[in-house]
Formats: sequence, C-alpha cells, structure tokens
Amino acid sequence: MNGAESLVHTLADSGVEICFGNPGTSEMHFVAALDREPKMRGVLCLFEGVVAGAADGYARMTGRPAACLLHLGPGFANAVSFLHNAQKAGSGIVNIVGDHATAHAQYEQAPLTSDIMGICAPVSHWLHRSTSSREVASDGARAVQAARAGQVATLVLPADMAWNEAAAPAPPLPAPPPRPVETGVIDQIAAVLQNGRKTALLLRGACLQRQGVEAAGRIAHATGTRLLHDYFTPRMTRGEGLPEVERIPYFAEDIAEFLKDLEQIVLVGAPAPVTFFAYPGKPSWVTPQGCELLTLATPQEDATAALQAVADALGAREPGRLVKRAMPDMPHACRAEFPTRWARSSRG
Repeated sequence: MNGAESLVHTLADSGVEICFGNPGTSEMHFVAALDREPKMRGVLCLFEGVVAGAADGYARMTGRPAACLLHLGPGFANAVSFLHNAQKAGSGIVNIVGDHATAHAQYEQAPLTSDIMGICAPVSHWLHRSTSSREVASDGARAVQAARAGQVATLVLPADMAWNEAAAPAPPLPAPPPRPVETGVIDQIAAVLQNGRKTALLLRGACLQRQGVEAAGRIAHATGTRLLHDYFTPRMTRGEGLPEVERIPYFAEDIAEFLKDLEQIVLVGAPAPVTFFAYPGKPSWVTPQGCELLTLATPQEDATAALQAVADALGAREPGRLVKRAMPDMPHACRAEFPTRWARSSRG
C-alpha cells in the first residue's frame, strides 16, 4: 500500500463519500487509489473554482465534508475565491493539494513551483504538509476531523509521499461536538427577552435549520421578538408551516432603516451586522445607536439547543406566526402547468 492508497481509504472510512477534482501529474497516484475505493466517488471538474464551489454546496446541503483534489499551488489558487466563500460559511471541506516530489521542490524554475503553503494559508483553518508517507493516513484523519468541525482543512501531499510505501489506513477521529451554552447565559437571555425592550434574534448557522427555526418561533410568539438572518446566510430551512425569519437588507441605508427601532439584538451563532461594503457618508457599523448587543451562542456553540433551552425557560409552547402557502389551492392539472406558464411569462 502506498501513501495515496492509505489516504484515500482513510478518507472513505472517515465518511468522505465524494471527491471533486481537477488533478494533474502530481495527483495521479491519488486518482488511481480513488478508482479502487468503492466507498468514495470521484467527480472530475474542468475548473478548480467548480471543484471548490461544488464542495461548498455539498457541505452546506448535507452537513458532511467533501474532498477537493487540486493541482499544486496554482491549481489551489484558482479555487481560492470559492474556498473563501466556504470559509465564511463555515463549510467543512477537505482539500488534498498535490505538490512536487520533495527532491524536485528545489528547482524554483519549474513552472508550477510556488509558495504553496503561503497560497493555501489565507483560506484554510487547518493546514498541514505531509512529510512522511507512513503518516499520510493520520494526516488525512486529522483533516477530516477539522472539516467535520466546519473548517476548511488543507493537506498538501508531495508526490513522493503519495507513491512511497505506507503502513495502513488510519482510524477515523471523532468530530468535536459543538460546545453547550452555559445555563447562566440561557437564564440571562430569557430574562432579557422579557424586559419589554424592542428585541431581535439574529440567527446564523445550524440554528437556521428546522429545529432551530421552530424554537426561535416559539420565543418570538412568547416575547414579540423579531427573527432575523443576514443577507448571505449559508443555508436556511424555510417555507409553509415554519416561523418567518426576516432577511436583513443588502444596502447600508436599507439596513439602517430595517434595524432602527431595535433596542436589543441577541446574536445566535451570528456576528454583529455590518455593511457588505463601505459607502461614502454611510456607516459600516449598522447596529442602532444605544442598541445593546448580547450573545446567546457563538458559532462554535450549540445554538439550536440554546434556542430550545431559552424557549423552555420562557414556557413558550406556541409556534407563533407561520409562513402560509404562497399559492392558493388549485386543481392538480393547474398546479402542474402553472410553473411552466410562469417561467415563459417571466422571460417576457
């Protein structure tokens, strides 16, 4: 077994089921190993931005990390903008980046020789370069562990670390669970929500999936609190039968108007709101003057469980105002035809 085989088997055993890739010569041993691993599917993409974008979307929708296979520093650089998006979204991704064999790296005149670690660092929460083929598998297990915690994990794999002999795959490492929010914080926020001031919960992350949104709706019904999410929230469960969560607008003046009456904002897995860009004569910090910012849960904490605990502390049982069906009930044949007609008319 070579290093690439030990790495691929480790990724598959750790639950990585798909690898989006744009490989080159340095990654051929990994590609060959991937062809022999039935638990992981390889998907060839014709541009590295598609590789990283697909992995980001996969992680957002499944909650599981995908692997990206990229070709040296320049190939990784082609994926940076999408990995930046993944990093901001907290999407777990495992990047495998091939590099020149160790002995070849001394030749700076080689066309693809680069400061590969410097290129990878800005968009990687976790970054490591394998230095022994016998440790490649354990390096891969640590990368998956980091990705399962919502991190972009990048493993640089020199070609000789892939083709040299290795021992065996490494066992999967458990992903650290989100930290629970302390009881004192739950009690503090429950009290704050009952003080009569105009308040909003600003939600982001896993708490915007069904269980978190339902708990937030219970809180809103009991206290009159507004429910908000930021404009570029990574993923959200919404639709008929769920509480309505308002989206913060895009432009600075619209955000200021949207938030102007608030006296308290409780952050639930979310950062304080700022504008997307700076605008002449407009504030970048859009929390209203005198509005207090409080934190129920950080992005590293279990925001969904915290919302449920606050709702229970308030004795909130009712779901509150729910989103209703956008279209009235109509005969089955009309429902089937309506989207097609709308699509034609919307294009003019």
